[in-house]
Amino acid sequence: MAELVALQENQKIKEFQQKLSELRSDGVNKIVEIKQTAAKVKKNPMIEYDKKPQILADCKKQLAKAREVAKQNANQDKILTKQAVAYANSEAKEYIRQVNAAENEKIRQEKADYAKKIRSIKQEGKERINNAKSPSEKETARYELKTSLFDEKNRHLGAIERCRDAKKQAFTDHVTINRGLRNEKSNFIEDTQLAFINYTNSFKLSKFFLDNGLYIAIVIFFIVCIAIAPAIGAGNLLTLPNIFTILEQSSTRMFYALGVAGLILLAGTDLSVGRMVALGSVVTGLILHPGTNIVKFFNMGPWNFTFLPMGVRLALALFLSVFLCTVFCAFAGVFTAKLKIHPFISTLASQLIIYGLLFFGTTGTPVGSIDSSVKDLIGGRWVLGVINGELVTLPKLIIPAIIAIVVAWFIWNKTTFGKNMYAVGGNAEAASVSGISVFWVTMGVFIMAGIFYGCGAFLEAFRANASAGTGQGYEMDAIAACVVGGISFNGGIGKIGGAAIGVVIFTSLTYCLTFLHIDTNLQFVFKGLIIIAAVALDSIKYLKRK
Repeated sequence: MAELVALQENQKIKEFQQKLSELRSDGVNKIVEIKQTAAKVKKNPMIEYDKKPQILADCKKQLAKAREVAKQNANQDKILTKQAVAYANSEAKEYIRQVNAAENEKIRQEKADYAKKIRSIKQEGKERINNAKSPSEKETARYELKTSLFDEKNRHLGAIERCRDAKKQAFTDHVTINRGLRNEKSNFIEDTQLAFINYTNSFKLSKFFLDNGLYIAIVIFFIVCIAIAPAIGAGNLLTLPNIFTILEQSSTRMFYALGVAGLILLAGTDLSVGRMVALGSVVTGLILHPGTNIVKFFNMGPWNFTFLPMGVRLALALFLSVFLCTVFCAFAGVFTAKLKIHPFISTLASQLIIYGLLFFGTTGTPVGSIDSSVKDLIGGRWVLGVINGELVTLPKLIIPAIIAIVVAWFIWNKTTFGKNMYAVGGNAEAASVSGISVFWVTMGVFIMAGIFYGCGAFLEAFRANASAGTGQGYEMDAIAACVVGGISFNGGIGKIGGAAIGVVIFTSLTYCLTFLHIDTNLQFVFKGLIIIAAVALDSIKYLKRK
């Protein structure tokens, strides 16, 4: 077989690249260059202030000229680009076919050589073991046999990997050349093909099941629930009313998961979530109660806030809920950030403090329902109509949950603070050396968690009558949702979308079990199994990365 000529060395492709470069040099490429120059001038403090307008005016003139050239050359550029890409595609097709054929032959030969080599190593190893004169010599021979097999396997896997990389690189070169010919404009079909090739070449069944085994098991569980629900007389599980009910139950829990997710990202946790929910809900219930409360908070009262306008009462309830939750979160955060006390301990302490204060202050008495008008305004439902004989309503609480997800996603992914969270969670010492304040990042995560808890606790009061026992066990659900969603307890790994999906999955699991009339106590067994499975898989992945 003749030696393969790389696409980058194809003479005609080089000619097309040269012609397009000359055609664009005074047009589209010049426009980009001038815009970059203008942006640098605006930001450059070394340029005298009175000279900047003159330089920018000159850039503006050059830009107008470049745009005129680009307009004149646009049609010729389009035609030449189309011809160049068509030629590159035809050449790449044959080139990629030849590369794939050559590398597949190498893989076939490598597998045959590997099988032969393994047989030889095993035979030699067995002979050495059989000829050993003492137990220690036998043990040494066994160890050397294992080592030889391990080394050969690694060599074999490396050779196969190089062949796969060569096949992947052939198509990557093709895409790169086409992007260059199109002046760095991507193509959806090419990008999709490249993503598929990257995935298939790096696909490993063991890794796939390690990454997705839990989700596959959960999907199978949901399919089984949907199938058997009608058979046992529970009705149809997969209906819009049921789906909206699951989303409504997920809405307030979303806030708790988004809050605790940041702490898990720092390789911590939060055991105070449930008490935070109770704290914010009780305060909200007291302020929004339609009349005089029966609860005397710390023997002060009875309370009656009806003299205040409803807008003021709502703002006050939200503010106090967020403020109090943030204060207690910051309290735990100081001990973790300053004294390096594990969040498990610091949040356990704050949980016990809040628990004692709430039960002592309210004697465990529910604060009663909130004003019905505002309850429907925020925690009610919009009527969508009758579908298949059922009245379908959309829960209003879904909207603030979606807003919370967007805000959390923006903080995690688009801010310096979010990047610092990942850095501190991955390696706090390395983050500190690179100039990141581990103390303030940790405190920021605790404060952010408190804000999410406060907002969620405020909304929780619209779902049920609040008391000191409200939110019991919510910390376990929030933590489990984050773990199921892929946020690693080892720190520095996870996405906010995973936490959101984890909340929906975990809430759906609880709803399905209740729908099927599974005893509440047995539901804890299912939850426990999912939690231990999720954490075990995460630990295995972490050990493999090490």
